[in-house]
Parts: sequence; C-alpha cells; structure tokens
Amino acid sequence: MTHIKTDICIIGAGSGGLSVAAGAVQMGADVVLLEGHKMGGDCLNFGCVPSKALIAAGKQAHVLSHGAELGVSDVAPQVDYAKAKDHVADVIAAIEPMDSQDRFEDMGVRVIREYGVFTGHNTVQAGDHTITARRFVISTGSGPFVPPIPGLDDVPVYTNENIFDLRDQPDHLIVVGGGPIGMEMAQAHRRLGSKVTVIEGAKAMGKDDHELAAIVLENLRAEGVEILEDALAEKVTGKAGDVTVHTTQGPVTGSHLLMAVGRKVNVDKLDLHKAGVKFDRRGVGVDASLRSVSNPKIYAIGDAAGGLQFTHVAGYHAGVIIKSILFGLPSKAKTDHIPWATYTDPELSQVGLTEAQAQDKYGDKLEVARFDFHHNDRLIAERKNKGLIKVMVVKGRPVGVSIVGPMAGELIGMWAMAIANNMKMSAIAATVLPYPTVAEINKRAAGAYFSPKLFESDKVKKVVRFVQKWLP
Repeated sequence: MTHIKTDICIIGAGSGGLSVAAGAVQMGADVVLLEGHKMGGDCLNFGCVPSKALIAAGKQAHVLSHGAELGVSDVAPQVDYAKAKDHVADVIAAIEPMDSQDRFEDMGVRVIREYGVFTGHNTVQAGDHTITARRFVISTGSGPFVPPIPGLDDVPVYTNENIFDLRDQPDHLIVVGGGPIGMEMAQAHRRLGSKVTVIEGAKAMGKDDHELAAIVLENLRAEGVEILEDALAEKVTGKAGDVTVHTTQGPVTGSHLLMAVGRKVNVDKLDLHKAGVKFDRRGVGVDASLRSVSNPKIYAIGDAAGGLQFTHVAGYHAGVIIKSILFGLPSKAKTDHIPWATYTDPELSQVGLTEAQAQDKYGDKLEVARFDFHHNDRLIAERKNKGLIKVMVVKGRPVGVSIVGPMAGELIGMWAMAIANNMKMSAIAATVLPYPTVAEINKRAAGAYFSPKLFESDKVKKVVRFVQKWLP
C-alpha cells in the first residue's frame, strides 16, 4: 500500500478535472489525478466529440442529395456506416493526445488509473494508493440514465456509451427521449439512411423555447424522422434486431433501441458519506463557490455539482475553483451567462433567459427584439436562410437570447460575451462586421431593438425637423 500526500486530489479526468489539473500543476501545486476509466471522460469518448463527428457524416450525406437548387444535381449518397464510424474513431484519436496520461504526467501531474473512493474526511483510496490531500475535487461527470421500463433487460439497449461502437447500420432506430442527445442522434442516423422513430413521453425539445424548437422539429419531420410526443414507454418486448416499444400511443417496432432520456450523476460509488459529504441524485451539495456545504476540503465541478450538464460548464467551474483553491480568493460560479447549443440542423442555441422565463421575471419591463434569418444576405446566397433570433432586453441590456438556424451555436458566442460583461445593446449595434456574414444577424437583431425607438418616434422626428431648419 502506497501513501501519498498532495495539495490537490482530483477524482475524474473529464473536461473539468483535466482543466483543474493542468492549471494547478502549472502554477506550482502538487496534483494527483485519479481516473478508473478513459482519460478525457464522457465528452471525448462518448459524448460531444463522437456525436459531432457522426453529425458531420450525416450532414455530408445530406448535402449530396440537396444540391439541385444551387445548380448541382442531387445524387443518392452511398453511405458506408462502418466507415462513418471509422471517421468517428479517427476524430477521437486526433483529439485524444491532448487529454492523455502522458501529456499530464509530462506537466507534472501524478496520474493514477484507478477509481477513487473516500475513506475519511480527507483521504481517498485508489487501488493500492491512499491519498491524503489539502483539497479534493470531484469531477466524475455523469452517465446515461436508463429507466426501469419492464422488459428492457431482455433486449439489446444502446446509449451514448456504446452507440458509437455499433458497426452495422440500424435498419430502423428507435430513440426513446426527445431531448438534445436523442434529436441529434435521430437526425444523424436518418441522414445516413436509417429509418428513425423518436418516442418522447412529454414534448420533444421541451426545455427549449417552444417557438424555436418547433422550427427544428418541423425540419426533422420533413427529413423523415418520425417524432411521437406524449407517448410514454410502458414496456419493451422482442429480441436483437426486432425490438418493440409499447407506448401509450401504440407499439413501435424497430431493429435497434437507443435510450436517451437523460443523465445520472456519477457520485453514488464514491462513498461520500465516509467524507461527511451531503449529496443526492442531482449531485454533491455545494455552495456558490462549488465547495461542499458539509466538508470544506471537498469541491465538486461540472455535472457532479448538480447544475447545468455541459462540458464547457465543467471547464468554467475549473477556473472558478482554481482561484479559491490555489490563492484562497473568493470566487463564485454563475449561470446566467452560460450558453448551450443543440447541434441538429438547424442548430438551436440559448444563453440566459428564454422569452417565457424573462416574461415571468421582468413582466412589463421586458422588450423582445426579433430578426428573421430570411433577411441575411449570406444565408440567402447559400439558400439556408430559415431561422430566427430573439433577444430578451431589460433596460437596454440583453438578459437572454434564443437562436435557431444555421450556425446558431456560433452566433450565440457574441451574446454570451455581452451578458457575461453586462454590455448594452448599443455595444452590439455599434459593432462593424464584414459583409456578407452570418454574424450580421446579431447586429441586425440589435438594430431591431433600436429601430422603433428611432424610426417610429414622433419625438425623434420633431427633433430632426427642428435641426434641419437651422442647419446651413
């Protein structure tokens, strides 16, 4: 048995844990990093990276069959599903070295490839190692939640953790869950040639702005994705290659079943009770500084902290706690400036409050500026000008932005910066952008906010007429 004393012990080598390790060790701290599975965590191996790679393959197939309106004859794409999965594996392999054990050991991090469990308030056991640390960081992420549907144990079930290993193309993929993961995988597989049915017990994309989500769902249905809403899965029957999901709207039979109903936080195997750490199914109980409310030596970040479950949130959390752990300075995590995106086509992105949330919070103080993608010249030229941006404004400052359309995930960046830095709409309106670019949508949305105040104001018109009388 080896006993190790260190400044910081990090449990989990996903996005958040790696960010803490890299930052802390390069600023002089002694760091131990524990990882019992794959370096890079869920995002690199089972989530963000492989899903976007598969989406890219589906997009390429879609482009080949939709060029006629640009003067390029449509062709039926010849999809090799196994090679598409080779592409996914190649993308993971290309990014993998940045998250590798060798890279972090070269930085000076002591990496132990074992799962960690708490044995006391300031000790963790990992294989043959006992680690005592001044501070611990729980960055164990989350995994797919598979609900206890009767019969589910009797058929092959795919989740995001094994769907990317599948080499034989599904003839008919049934996706249970109409959230971001389910809809992204549904569209990617439909574009690659599979028949796809999505089963959602409530409303598909129900957590997003309803007006914008409707645009996404309309496009997916137009591409042939069958979406059943208010269809609760009651039981599952069948066998490999012939699976039936029995729902409140009738049975759906397909060849493969993908469960995408949500995530569960990976904290139940850490023996947190031995460290006096309060937690529940949502994650570790933390305060605004991401420190455990019951054990000040322990922090939790990313999904383990029980909030927004996004890779970039884990990275943001890493920056928050480094300030506290390394320098003893107060530092708090916020959520109102955190953006996110769903990478369907069209994309859907959000930062801050939706229109409904802003209306509930601000009432009559809220103004909503809208701009339709139909009027963006770059997208008109590319025949991709279907989309909408809505900016929720209070006292001249954006408090939320919802975007649906091409590059929505890129467009949201300007608004995330504006909200994070308490900028006014005038800052967006004053920005000069190259023409023609998709980014002009943001500036035009700001213009839509100011236009009524300038062009429909009798007061402004009177001032202009007065000034004109006195100009030489």
